[in-house]
Amino acid sequence: MLIRNAEQDVKYVMFTREQIAARCRELGKELTEKFRGETPLMICVLRGAAFFFTDLCREMDCLMDMDFIAASSYFKGTKSTGTVRLVKDSNIDMGKRHVVIVEDIIDSGLTLEYLVKLFATREPKSITTVTLLDKDVNKPDRFRVDYYGFKIPDEFVVGYGLDYADYYRNLPYIGVLKEECYK
Repeated sequence: MLIRNAEQDVKYVMFTREQIAARCRELGKELTEKFRGETPLMICVLRGAAFFFTDLCREMDCLMDMDFIAASSYFKGTKSTGTVRLVKDSNIDMGKRHVVIVEDIIDSGLTLEYLVKLFATREPKSITTVTLLDKDVNKPDRFRVDYYGFKIPDEFVVGYGLDYADYYRNLPYIGVLKEECYK
């Protein structure tokens, strides 16, 4: 693993800080309209979605509850392992609540699909899925995210919460990581 410094390791910037902020404002307005008069339970999938979750929630003009869960199917790799592990669950009652699951990136869709099925057993009023990035790869036809920030090609991206081996999360933009950093 070659990690020099973030600026050298990023091949190019895919989305700037300004583009991300603008899209968060747009999504925040859409979700505000969807939940007008309601108090959704916003759930952040740690750790990658933390930056997006925070910015998105600040752009929503409604009362909300917030909670954090930890789930992963990567385990420090660049591809999904095919198995989802729930490390930290929500301790808030979801029954008869509008639940909004906020993810950083949808690759295979495995983690989000797992979470939707799990939370559905808790009898919420509704489940809405939101992701910052929706990767253009083969996902099951039955799975579609409700809201997304950007569609992206099948590239390995870092920054704005997204990482490789827990590095690069703090970049203020989303960039494509050079292959020599993870091959």
